Amino acid sequence: MALARLKVFGWGREGDGLTAEEEAFTLKIYRERFGVSEFTTVPSATLDDVRLRAPRIAPPAALAPICSTALYDRAAHAHGKGYTDAVRSMLNDFAAAPDVVAYPATDQEVAAVMDWAGGAGAILIPFGGGSSVCGGVTPRVGDRPVITLDMNNLDKVLEIDRSSRAARIQGGVFGPALEDQLRPHSVTLRHFPQSFAFSTLGGWIATRSGGHFATLYTHIDDLVESLRVVTPAGTLESRRLPGSGAGPSPDRMFIGSEGILGVITEAWMRLQDRPKFRAGGAVRFRDLFTAAHALRVLSQAGLYPSNCRILDADEAYNTGAADGSVAIMVLAFESADHPLDAWMQRALEVCADFGGVPEGSGGADAHREGAAGQWRNAFIRMPYAREKMTPRGIIADTFETAITWDRFETFHNDVRAATERAIRDATGKPGQVTCRFTHVYPDGPAPYFSFHALGRHGALLEQWQMIKNAASDAVIAGGGTITHHHAVGREHRPWYDRQRPPLFAAALRSAKQTLDPHGIMNPGVLLEV
Repeated sequence: MALARLKVFGWGREGDGLTAEEEAFTLKIYRERFGVSEFTTVPSATLDDVRLRAPRIAPPAALAPICSTALYDRAAHAHGKGYTDAVRSMLNDFAAAPDVVAYPATDQEVAAVMDWAGGAGAILIPFGGGSSVCGGVTPRVGDRPVITLDMNNLDKVLEIDRSSRAARIQGGVFGPALEDQLRPHSVTLRHFPQSFAFSTLGGWIATRSGGHFATLYTHIDDLVESLRVVTPAGTLESRRLPGSGAGPSPDRMFIGSEGILGVITEAWMRLQDRPKFRAGGAVRFRDLFTAAHALRVLSQAGLYPSNCRILDADEAYNTGAADGSVAIMVLAFESADHPLDAWMQRALEVCADFGGVPEGSGGADAHREGAAGQWRNAFIRMPYAREKMTPRGIIADTFETAITWDRFETFHNDVRAATERAIRDATGKPGQVTCRFTHVYPDGPAPYFSFHALGRHGALLEQWQMIKNAASDAVIAGGGTITHHHAVGREHRPWYDRQRPPLFAAALRSAKQTLDPHGIMNPGVLLEV
């Protein structure tokens, strides 16, 4: 069954969106937060409104069958899914639309498009699902023509090694299609980012994606066995091994490279048996810091829960998981091998040591019930709200980071205060900053902040930038990372430049010069060119 097209103006596929009940709930929260009954709303552009400049480049005859200059194709590849993308789409700003979109189906076609781009002096933007929220797939507006390389035709599981529990998979496969191909073999990649349905394996690897599971194997890094990468200088393939101490890993150079060095066309990925046993539920705490103390002990106990997120009281209220008086821990375990009663019991004992009160049965379906179920549904559905709230002038966005346990409380307070000040300075009104944990490690958490402000039409991008700058400055000043799993893209580049060691930046530039001598691959991401 053919899938609907991905939206140009919003999250997901055409026909997807908030239900009337979900929209009403979200508006209720914002009316309470901002003390208004109605919002000044502007109409959002539609595809019928979009007018694009004529393409500045035409594919050679041999590549014409896999290339498109159609309105939908160019418009759908003009932006990612971040807040600035939503505002520009709403305002019918498609100046960044690529001139041509190429849809290769083989490594040879990927290489041929690269050769064409290099010879034509064009920029080449690798594109999986386009779910970037930090400018990773949005071309910079300039004089050079732009070709977007859409990888969605490389969407197969090519080979499964059941004894080693691994599979060779093409980079353009979307999450659901990947799991559909693995399911008959009773295995799973077990990597479920929030964008799972609308992002691809190659994109996960290129951006060092973090999956939904909160401990142990959280990042895609942990699951990569070997890579095949097409670069402008040639194709390379790393040796497939369970582990190796033979020098720096070639895979590590491309994991997180965000399309500046080449295109990941295939990967051998480590799989896991599909889980058969589950236990979970929600635990209430008096505040975020108390929950964090419990979570630190849990993360250092070697229990490795599949989920152990915490939501501060405001975050829990905004998602309908609680009434605003308590923080919530969402706790879950899963296994393909054994029952989990002992693990769950020990985790709840740890929580009880910090005053945590469990909710629900703790059984196999508890992660779909009560506060845990409400949060799970909100987590999946919340990206759909942006296309409804942005035309109402609401600035709602997120940023995430990681910090060691010893610095967390001071870091949280400083980042939150700086962001709240910036909201007031940018908009003249108070807003809200909330926090949750997405992942935890024995040495520290990954705090995920959400900010909400009532902006002014005509100034939304400038107001958002003021808030983003202040939040990012505070993250770097406090010793955190500019991103834990959202990638760098173009929007985080200024702070990534401050985070990385200068000598490493020089080494990365040298690698890019070797692999991409004409500078065609996604310039402005990770590096200035």
